[in-house]
Amino acid sequence: MKTIKLFISALFVLAIALKAGAQTHDHSKMNMNQVNVKTESFKVLGNCDMCKARIEKAVKEEGATKASWDSKTQILTVSFDPSKTNKDALSKKVASVGHDTEKYKAPDDVYARLPACCHYDRNK
Repeated sequence: MKTIKLFISALFVLAIALKAGAQTHDHSKMNMNQVNVKTESFKVLGNCDMCKARIEKAVKEEGATKASWDSKTQILTVSFDPSKTNKDALSKKVASVGHDTEKYKAPDDVYARLPACCHYDRNK
């Protein structure tokens, strides 16, 4: 009977030790991922919620992990892993779907195909 109690106690201690080790490993992995995240902001022209959805979808397709475009300020804030993409690539991607950025102008034919509510003043 003492042997069984000792065996069960040993298993219990081992289980706790393994669980603690797994949590430490997961936590260190999470910190590594946080280190590789960069956040940038840049101007993107647009008007409405349809623009917001298109802009945010475009940068996420290009590798952004988070994206938020503000229609009032016209500022897109993106978070991304710099080993996978960069601000320039994200800006090009947004322009390719019809929205002018600080650095790139959307192709005229793509802009022309946007819904009427999404036609922003390109002379800004």
